[in-house]
Amino acid sequence: MTKRVPPGSSSSLSTPQNLWLIWKLVILLSITFLVLTLVRIQLYYDTSPQFSSSSSARVYRRSQLPIWKDDEGFEGNPRIAFLFLVRRDLPLDFLWQSFFENADAANYSIYVHSSEAGLVFDEMSTRSSFFYNRQLSNSIKVGWGESSMIEAERLLLRAALENPANRRFLLLSDSCVPLYNFTYSYHYLMGSSKSFVDSFLDMKEGRYNPKMSPVIPMRKWRKGSQWFALVRSHAKAVAYDDVVFPVFKKLCKRRPPLDASKGKQNLKLQKQHNCIPDEHYVQTLLAMSDLEGELERRTVTYTSWMVSSTNMETRSWHPVTYNYASSNPEQIKRIKDINHVLYETEHRTEWCRSNAVLVPCFLFARKFSRDGAMRLLSQGVSGNFDASALLRTTP
Repeated sequence: MTKRVPPGSSSSLSTPQNLWLIWKLVILLSITFLVLTLVRIQLYYDTSPQFSSSSSARVYRRSQLPIWKDDEGFEGNPRIAFLFLVRRDLPLDFLWQSFFENADAANYSIYVHSSEAGLVFDEMSTRSSFFYNRQLSNSIKVGWGESSMIEAERLLLRAALENPANRRFLLLSDSCVPLYNFTYSYHYLMGSSKSFVDSFLDMKEGRYNPKMSPVIPMRKWRKGSQWFALVRSHAKAVAYDDVVFPVFKKLCKRRPPLDASKGKQNLKLQKQHNCIPDEHYVQTLLAMSDLEGELERRTVTYTSWMVSSTNMETRSWHPVTYNYASSNPEQIKRIKDINHVLYETEHRTEWCRSNAVLVPCFLFARKFSRDGAMRLLSQGVSGNFDASALLRTTP
């Protein structure tokens, strides 16, 4: 006697309907495998070293860098362009007055970008004649942690590049102070053929936005201090870049701060990428352009950082402000004695050199209050200094 198989039993898998379901599953798995393969191929092209040079070349091909008469073959007196990026005025102008007053005017130029529209630097707004009419006429409103900070830097660079005599481009803030006199600082920067740009791999923070790829590959993502000293060719690359900056402007944004009134919405906001543009832009652009070999990968402007909270969820880093008490000779000496910088993400110790000569790491420091700067002036910090120290051979 033959036993019938119920319709719901395992033998029903051989029916045409179930065979079609199996084929649909196979097709779906094949499509999924194909998509994953294409994604891996794209990632390979974005990150493979053999394609890095073409990516870098793309930056230069699309950036039309202007060439001025006598630019590259300039034979006159080279200048340092001092680029002051300020919130409003120059509260420490009296200290810079002392810095510039004994300098040869043919060795420097001064440019000021103020976020206050229409501010003119004259005898009513500054105590130093060195800053008279040095303000940019096309300044913009700058917000901390916004791409406007980068745009202000680029405006300063473009203005300074108009003068072929400007060969070094030094970015400073309104709270920066010189640690040495002008002569020492001039020979230090001019004595090196490299730019000074603090730059290191950003491994600990999720600031890189994957949407930046393929224009900005993750392998070229860098972080560092915004306070740079650039040679002329690098200044042009930054000032007239039209490839990397648009991506930063669109995709590198500061995460909104915690707001108690938003309640649970904070959880969603805090999942956003927390990208601070001015801490990444110059470093990443120069890395993409394969120019890191032309850099001293450190800044010449010292900043001391502290954590503002012990709560792991709300803590943030802020620069220490030096007031009258902390601007003592011992503290200044500690800063001036620093001769190397440790970069933990790269297991790299950067010994500070200028033209292969071992030198102090920092020429300038921030953030200083008015009374702190006044104490420095009374101590003669930016007074006479033996420039021959730069000529000493490395031990």
